[in-house]
Amino acid sequence: MSTNPVIRPKLATPALVLTSVVYLIAVAYLLVALIRGASPEILMVGCLALLVVAGTLGSIWLARIRRRRKWMVDAGEKWHYFDDARSSHRTTTEITVLSVDALEPTGSWITVNWNRFDHIQRAWIEATPDPIWPGSVVLMTPDPAQVSPGQPWPQTYYIRASDLLAWAPPKHPVSRLRTFPEQAQR
Repeated sequence: MSTNPVIRPKLATPALVLTSVVYLIAVAYLLVALIRGASPEILMVGCLALLVVAGTLGSIWLARIRRRRKWMVDAGEKWHYFDDARSSHRTTTEITVLSVDALEPTGSWITVNWNRFDHIQRAWIEATPDPIWPGSVVLMTPDPAQVSPGQPWPQTYYIRASDLLAWAPPKHPVSRLRTFPEQAQR
């Protein structure tokens, strides 16, 4: 199973921070024991244990830092491509995928937020080569047959795969929305 590329990887978790603090306390305790002249066997075992823990903690921190840095670079590249696609096409709009409601072989039922109009709507999106994840900001060319100024919003918006231009993770966290289309119709 692949991970959601929209979610920024965590760098520090409470367990990792707590383990690192306990490790530092153990190092301080070992230094105090060294100064007070503890037995060499106890110091040897303590040093070996601390070296093993240091290697493990160091590798975990380095892996998380690398994963976070790679995610940041990839997100920057996606936004660069997103901005290039926006400037190279005449009419575009941004939508944020709020949820993927149902997956089917030919496409998916999703709930989207039209960013410019702050309108939440259900949509059918044709199958795309890249998976669409909740939280993704999608750049697309709107279909004038479905959405036009002065006309009411359609019940369901159909997104063709050929209308999708780019996608990127959100620049800012998505705010908690109060109503979804099913609740607004009641």
